[in-house]
Amino acid sequence: MIKLKIITPRGLYKEGEVEAVHVTTVDGETTILSNHMPIVAMLKTCKCTLSEHKEQKDYALAGGLLQFADNEMRILTDAVEGREEIDIERAKRAKERAEARLKKQDSRTNIKRAEVALAKAINRIHVYNG
Repeated sequence: MIKLKIITPRGLYKEGEVEAVHVTTVDGETTILSNHMPIVAMLKTCKCTLSEHKEQKDYALAGGLLQFADNEMRILTDAVEGREEIDIERAKRAKERAEARLKKQDSRTNIKRAEVALAKAINRIHVYNG
């Protein structure tokens, strides 16, 4: 088992034991199981799948940092939402706003910020839809 803590700027989001963690790092997708070699990795905005009590639970993760050693994992992220926490209509509106900003691209448009907002919205929609 892996002792997991997911931490946001608001504090501890989740703590418990899981069998596996599946995430997307900047180097690609990975699944971490008990007794995995120590790792520190930057996370992309992605779906985080936790195997808890032989059940898969999905979370929308807004990127971050993963640290694993001695069967203890910490995920530090700006934001995380479980499937049941996602406001799908809000996510769809955020996606539309980001797409409109990217399409407009005038001198006041912060392209990187719009791209990040779009990635987060798409990720939340993807996690919500399963």
